[in-house]
Amino acid sequence: MITKPVLAVFDFDGTITTKDTLLEFVRFSKGNLSFLWGFTMYLPLLIAYKLKLYPNWKVKQQLFSHFFKGMQLSDFDRLCEDFYRHSVYLIRPEARKAIQRHLDAGDTLLVISASIENWVRSFAGQLSISSVLCTEIETDSGGCLTGRFSTPNCYGQEKVRRLLQSYPRRDSYYLVAYGDSSGDKELMDIADEKFYRRF
Repeated sequence: MITKPVLAVFDFDGTITTKDTLLEFVRFSKGNLSFLWGFTMYLPLLIAYKLKLYPNWKVKQQLFSHFFKGMQLSDFDRLCEDFYRHSVYLIRPEARKAIQRHLDAGDTLLVISASIENWVRSFAGQLSISSVLCTEIETDSGGCLTGRFSTPNCYGQEKVRRLLQSYPRRDSYYLVAYGDSSGDKELMDIADEKFYRRF
């Protein structure tokens, strides 16, 4: 019997959704031709990343900068809302059910993801999840995207660091973690109960 408050933590890409949302967001925002051209330009870096010769956050930030640097934050946020409305089909039915079970039980829910906070928040809000910890983007004094991230990429050990920063008393809650990839391993390692996309 669980006697502590339950904190249910969900990864986003591949766990709540069926696909990587960065790729889908770029395709939605820029169209197929710009999407293909941009990724072709960065193919050598993508290959280096796959071979573990180049950090994933650097590849991700360079791709993000290529497509969105200079955009007004207000325009970017509107695009994120449009992306959610267009892409609701990406949400896994089994993830909806797991989230609803936790909501019905009165548990605290949280999304922790390497994806960009702005569009993750749109999806999470529609699933009645009010708290997200994600990779955050930097803006300049004029409210334009610089193309850089203002936080470390929320992946691997960074997920644990961000979780414990927001919920520091680890012994005071029962942690249920949902994930799908190696980027969730460190989070799963500290969980009381874990599910690798089989829920």
